[in-house]
Amino acid sequence: MFQSFLIKYGEIGIKGKNRFLFEDALVKQIKHALKNVDGEFEVFKQQGRIYAEAIGEFDYEEAIEALKKVFGIVGICPVVHVEDEGFEMLSQAVTEYMKKAHPELNQTFKVNARRARKNYPLDSMQINCSMGEKLLEAFPDMKVDVHNPDIMLNIEIREKIYIYSQIIPGPGGMPVGTNGKAMLLLSGGIDSPVAGYMVSKRGVKIDAIYFHAPPYTSERAKQKVVDLAKLVAVYSGPIYLHVINFTDIQLYIYEKCPHEELTIIMRRYMMRIAEHIAKETGSLGLITGESIGQVASQTMQSLAATNEVCTMPVIRPVISFDKQDIVDISQKINTYETSILPFEDCCTIFVAKHPVTKPNINIIKRSEKNLEEKIDELIETAIRTDEVIICD
Repeated sequence: MFQSFLIKYGEIGIKGKNRFLFEDALVKQIKHALKNVDGEFEVFKQQGRIYAEAIGEFDYEEAIEALKKVFGIVGICPVVHVEDEGFEMLSQAVTEYMKKAHPELNQTFKVNARRARKNYPLDSMQINCSMGEKLLEAFPDMKVDVHNPDIMLNIEIREKIYIYSQIIPGPGGMPVGTNGKAMLLLSGGIDSPVAGYMVSKRGVKIDAIYFHAPPYTSERAKQKVVDLAKLVAVYSGPIYLHVINFTDIQLYIYEKCPHEELTIIMRRYMMRIAEHIAKETGSLGLITGESIGQVASQTMQSLAATNEVCTMPVIRPVISFDKQDIVDISQKINTYETSILPFEDCCTIFVAKHPVTKPNINIIKRSEKNLEEKIDELIETAIRTDEVIICD
């Protein structure tokens, strides 16, 4: 029945003279999303609208699911289009559309016509009235309700005439790639995949970094992180996942520093390495899944201590969320079940029984002086042996 989709966007519409850049980015993302759908599509802009038009047969449900994961889309409208062959032919097409799209035919409706092509013989109000009469004649059990109709029947008069009455919600946000790039510190937990998703939703292209500590963390733990990156990539587009071997650094910190400070000092070195790779790969900020007070390393004092080693912005999109808020989003984006698989990450392996919750930065820096003999060499080795996995 449906040959194409009208794509509605939100914030892009207020971008003024730069709007075309965001529209072009959204068209590119839609094309990418529909590549894996059974069928061929032409995606194009036309008079302030974006259309995805099928060329031949296609998998309708698969196409909808793909479009629902494209940031920047606020509504997906399955459309029937007809050639302009006069009002009588249009009314027949609309009647057939209503029979197929709303077969119960006993609801209230409103016709909402938009005449973008001004040479059409009827104006919008005349189309509304005349089409309403035709539908009442064809379906006597239906009624007009201009204030709160069950069915909003949209008719757009353009080069072709487009008919639609359903708007399927999209994810909103901004097209990926319109707001720079950032590096996500991705663990195997619930929070960091959600953080990556949320920043990506604002148009930021994301890469990711994972700190692996074999043999203390298994290959299954690493695969879990790869799987999480792939799940986030469904929304964000391909993610370059940097796997850093952190074992020697952790063992050195464990040997040389007070155990109650282990988590904070390890986090500080993770941030240093993440920032180094972020700068090398063109990222403009770091992303973490930290939430105030959730664990010892996420108190305000601990966050200040880890921030102190960074020169680029650290984005913490779930900073004020309760755990259940984060879980709800992880379930929505299908990362939750993977996140709760019982494979430990490198932080949980080396956590102290009584970690410091209010670290003093000056004391932490004094403890880090114990590492001066070898830490630079260990960091250099970790960065040099970075393993990059493309997750899409």
